[in-house]
Amino acid sequence: MMGLLRASLISLLALWCAQAAADPPVLRFSAIPDQDESRLREKFEPLAAYLSDKLGVEVEYVHATRYPDAVELFKNGDISLAWFGGLTGVQARHAVPGARAIVQGAEDPEYYSYFIAHVDAGIEPGPDFPKAIAGKTFTFGSQGSTSGRLMPEYFIRQFTGKSPREFLGAISFSGSHDRTAELVESGQFQVGALNYQVYDRRVAEGTTDPKVAIVIWKTPVYPDYAFTAHPDLETKFGKGFTDELADALIAIDDPALLSAFPRSALIPASNEDFAAIEKIARDLDFIR
Repeated sequence: MMGLLRASLISLLALWCAQAAADPPVLRFSAIPDQDESRLREKFEPLAAYLSDKLGVEVEYVHATRYPDAVELFKNGDISLAWFGGLTGVQARHAVPGARAIVQGAEDPEYYSYFIAHVDAGIEPGPDFPKAIAGKTFTFGSQGSTSGRLMPEYFIRQFTGKSPREFLGAISFSGSHDRTAELVESGQFQVGALNYQVYDRRVAEGTTDPKVAIVIWKTPVYPDYAFTAHPDLETKFGKGFTDELADALIAIDDPALLSAFPRSALIPASNEDFAAIEKIARDLDFIR
């Protein structure tokens, strides 16, 4: 009887080992959905192919529908790497002990937002916080966006001493930077805040008219996007793999791949780089 049981256990172990060998781990990554899905897939699937070739493992891009979904996928271990904004990055690292920011864009330590207004709102552009937006209808981006929500709210509070609901008129959350630009340009909202790179891209593409959706203020700079690595990478792919992954990302010099972010280069990052964002997020109850 014992011999039969032992043989059964050996068989099960052999089957498990064979299955593990047949199914090597896959490096799955995602990104906050700050743009539409088709654009994000177009951006990140070539990156998946590059990393797969460079690292010798299968790499797969997983689309997240909402900002909180990207954090939840990371928290649950469904993805092991994510291109987060400053806020979602600190939220994810708070939820997963041992997670670390590894790579950011060369532009990310000094990122900024634009406040834009419809021309009919009659607000003049200038270097100072536009207090003329008081009482105007206003759209943020996603509720989890650093450049489209957290920092614009922070600056509103800093320069007016009031919350957005106290200072502004009706408030909306558009869900993405592209949608914010569309809502302001169409006149559905008088003012909005969004990622400067998305606005500049839309103007360059001709999808936003800068004479209709006018930049009325450029915010002070703050740190934003970065790749965050899950600690399970070391278990799935071996000790030192996270550093190999960071090196592979930093080594990217193909303009087509860099345009996916878009960034001029990728540089090292650490959790400490986002200490200011974490403090603001805690002060405004985005992290508890």
